Amino acid sequence: MKNIALLAGGFTGEYEVSLNSAQNIAANLNKNKYNVYTILVNRDRWFYEEGSNRIDVDKNDFSITVKGDKIKFDFAFITIHGTPGEDGKMQGYLDLVNIPYNTCDVTASAISMNKAYTKTIVNGIHGLHTAKSMRLFKSDGHDIATIASTLKFPLFIKPNNGGSSVGMSKVYNAAKLPAAIHKAFNEDDQILVEEFIKGREFSQGIARLQGKIIVLPTTEIISSKDFFDYEAKYTSGVSEEITPADLSSEKNEEIAGILTEVYVRLNCKGMVRIDFILLEGTLDFYFIEINTTPGQSSNSLIPQQVRAAGMSVPDFYSELIEGNM
Repeated sequence: MKNIALLAGGFTGEYEVSLNSAQNIAANLNKNKYNVYTILVNRDRWFYEEGSNRIDVDKNDFSITVKGDKIKFDFAFITIHGTPGEDGKMQGYLDLVNIPYNTCDVTASAISMNKAYTKTIVNGIHGLHTAKSMRLFKSDGHDIATIASTLKFPLFIKPNNGGSSVGMSKVYNAAKLPAAIHKAFNEDDQILVEEFIKGREFSQGIARLQGKIIVLPTTEIISSKDFFDYEAKYTSGVSEEITPADLSSEKNEEIAGILTEVYVRLNCKGMVRIDFILLEGTLDFYFIEINTTPGQSSNSLIPQQVRAAGMSVPDFYSELIEGNM
């Protein structure tokens, strides 16, 4: 039996979402193969809860002591959305204590958390387009007239390092820009102002399983809101998710090729989810972002896609563990 540390929580507003992910992963990990310990990560302490007891993690060797027994972990399954689980910080710690984990490594995690850097790296992949954008830094002046003359409205304003659409706005004119910029800077010191791409919105998982890169079925997201924001993402009934999406087999094949190239270029490991838009009319592929610790609650997109591919979720998680040990 292998001891698995299931790392959940984190330092962002997605704490609760992460706990839901952890609950679903724990329920789907094979009890005959793994002893699973959910470790909650807060700014002030990392701990394992046993009943009303909170047992602190010994960060010197990443272990816990339960009823006098020292438990060392064979593997860490990270399901922290945002910092420190999605931006490379936790990966760096685990590398130092020599514990394998399920996600991208430090470099790939840190780069893919930064939307502007990611776009620079994936730029030039055949068939992949990105929206025209500007990056603003909190420490600089922001000339609204320059932004308005450089980019075409409507515009999306979003934190550069945000994991979950928090702090994001869509604006239709220059008058609304200052408030939107202020809102995004509440979440991050760097923000992106990006042209809005009109089209159908999709999200698709991709993972390395048994040494092979597997592209999962596509999900189309049809939101009743103006864009797929935090509320649309986490409130039931606000958006409709169709898996597998209604696309031709040629289109699916073309998308799979682009996603595979993104995965390879960013040197991804484990499972990631890539969001993209197919432009109205031409269905050209526009890359939005990559998520390296995608949500795993039972109705999250990746579990939906795994089931649609005819795979079992427990087998999928098991392969992520075995393939990275």
